[in-house]
Amino acid sequence: MSDSSNLPKFKGTKLNFEAENGKKQYAHQGSYPGVFPFLSGPYPTMYTGRPWTVRQYAGFSTAQESNKFYLNAMKKGQRGLSIAFDLATHRGYDSDHPRVYGDVGMAGVAIDSIKDMDILFNEIDLGKVSVSMTMNGAVLPILGLFIASGIKQGVEVADLSGTIQNDILKEFMVRNTFIFNPQDSMRIISDIFGYTSKNMPKFNSISISGYHMQEAGASADIELAYTLADGIEYIKTGIKSGIPIDQFAPRLSFFWGISMDYITEVAKLRAGRYLWAKLVKKFNPQNEKSLLLRAHCQTSGWSLTAQQVQVNIGRVGLQALAAVHGHTQSLHTNSLDEAIALPSEYSSTIARNTQLLIQHETDSCQFIDPWYGSEVVEARTQELIEQALKLIEEVEEAGGMKEAIIKGIPQRRIEESSARIQAKIDRGDRPLFGVNKFVPTTPENIKVLSIDNEAVREGQIAQIKIIKSERDNKKVEELLKNITNAASDSSMNLLECHVAAALAGATVGEMTTALEEKFPRYNPPIRVVSGIYGSMMKENASQNENYKLCLKLMEDFETKFGRRPRILVAKMGQDGHDRGQKIISSALADLGMDVDVGPLFSTPEEVAKMAMENDVHLIGVSSLAGGHKSLVPKLMDDLKKIGQGSAKIIVGGVIPPEDYEGLYEQGVFAIFGPGTNITKATIEFMQKLLKD
Repeated sequence: MSDSSNLPKFKGTKLNFEAENGKKQYAHQGSYPGVFPFLSGPYPTMYTGRPWTVRQYAGFSTAQESNKFYLNAMKKGQRGLSIAFDLATHRGYDSDHPRVYGDVGMAGVAIDSIKDMDILFNEIDLGKVSVSMTMNGAVLPILGLFIASGIKQGVEVADLSGTIQNDILKEFMVRNTFIFNPQDSMRIISDIFGYTSKNMPKFNSISISGYHMQEAGASADIELAYTLADGIEYIKTGIKSGIPIDQFAPRLSFFWGISMDYITEVAKLRAGRYLWAKLVKKFNPQNEKSLLLRAHCQTSGWSLTAQQVQVNIGRVGLQALAAVHGHTQSLHTNSLDEAIALPSEYSSTIARNTQLLIQHETDSCQFIDPWYGSEVVEARTQELIEQALKLIEEVEEAGGMKEAIIKGIPQRRIEESSARIQAKIDRGDRPLFGVNKFVPTTPENIKVLSIDNEAVREGQIAQIKIIKSERDNKKVEELLKNITNAASDSSMNLLECHVAAALAGATVGEMTTALEEKFPRYNPPIRVVSGIYGSMMKENASQNENYKLCLKLMEDFETKFGRRPRILVAKMGQDGHDRGQKIISSALADLGMDVDVGPLFSTPEEVAKMAMENDVHLIGVSSLAGGHKSLVPKLMDDLKKIGQGSAKIIVGGVIPPEDYEGLYEQGVFAIFGPGTNITKATIEFMQKLLKD
């Protein structure tokens, strides 16, 4: 371990970002692409020499089905793979685990063992194709399986190329597909840095993600600041582990969300490169590549609407252009139907072709830096630099990002930003086509992708039984024990142990359980902000009447039943995206309800028990990953078993319109999709509740 006293100190430090020549209006101006501090791009010729990599984040159902999708996409011009794993895999469970029966294959591909990974990359040469994997919680078994699959193909480990997300800090802030606590998780990241820096020179060992912060409601300055602060924490971790900065920093990459604010997004990517180069320079790297911020971008998921879904094509196109003009190195474009279901092959083709259209039909690849010197862009860049620096200093004063997360600082700021954005949408201050502007008068019919969760799970369970019957179980047991021992022995590399276990046929769940012997599963505290949504609605003249009506309905209910209406807002299954849950909880509390917030990753049985213990009138189920068709009926059965069948169930989130009728027939009280105005929805279900 290195002496951490030699690391740069940011606390209370004013970072000098004055322009070297002193002639520009803004301090960040005066550099060129490929030249420190890389404001205009990491490479001298940018897209005139080589365009960005077209990626499509995809994975669904089984490895067989996903493999077919990848092979087809590559034939149509996609140059890199970006793998989406299902939530059971993210959380380190095998498909046969009872906690994940509603999650298997639903929001990504189910991967349990080397058999699945081999099928996933069938006919795909891992020595030639770059593979990006969005994985954080179960990063060790998944990366171990990927390396093992490459070895089985005959590919040298040194020739494997791609990126593993491996950004656990942002999971504790927003996405929540963590498994272990922050301290143990940082040990895992350190060991991945160590293994990849030694063995995988073409592989990016981490993709530091701001995308999920934006999806959770972070403004551009917050996304920029906390993403870079995460990166600084990872650099400190690597150095403290004894790895020279130039051995791992060149393989750090970044992942940004791109929203509808075109100018801001262009400026954000420019500000990000500038700040990263300046911040990392304080660590005194000798290799200039350590200073480069290389970016992958994805168009905004939360900005897509279930209303007038065809308009989402335009949104994605504009966002893609912002990422290109901000100089991303690779790009994923979302599909038009993602606000209501998993993307279909039809919609995915449109999304991918949007990128190819920009590459081949516009002049975006003919200019090195089209926005250089723009007064508007440069002014916005400077604003973001200054705003982000203040937030970075706040994090450093808290002791770094890991300590700031434990104290809840970034979580609170993101949740406050999210509440403000939702209030602006509900007030009509932030236009959203189809939601508060140009609202359609007739429902749309669009064919969506549907996954047979039960069939996928049964197939995965059969596959698990086969591999366990074919492998050398004694050898697997020894290698799993080796993982457990490595968890408490820093001289052993955890990833190396996982590669060996993966090759022997150990499953994702078995490897995770072996780590759990020393690294117990983490259960974070539940925090929800209050006061922001209500105050903003109260202040707005057009919404004040709705706000007052909500308060009156709460009073009417209390008069009729002797207490205020009480709701449990629950998250079932392994989906950790909790923006909806937290916004709803915060808003309903501000509108006068008693609100209980259930913990993440609950089973229907656990939610039913909480509903009984808290004696709630309503249960709000937040669903984003397609689990509503299996989890909601199970919740109803569990409520009846314990005599709590009178509790009304409200379902919200990404629910295909074709599923509404079935849910209502099963007894669901109300359903609200993306873009719902919370005050209006509250009036609707409260009036119905009072009549019931």
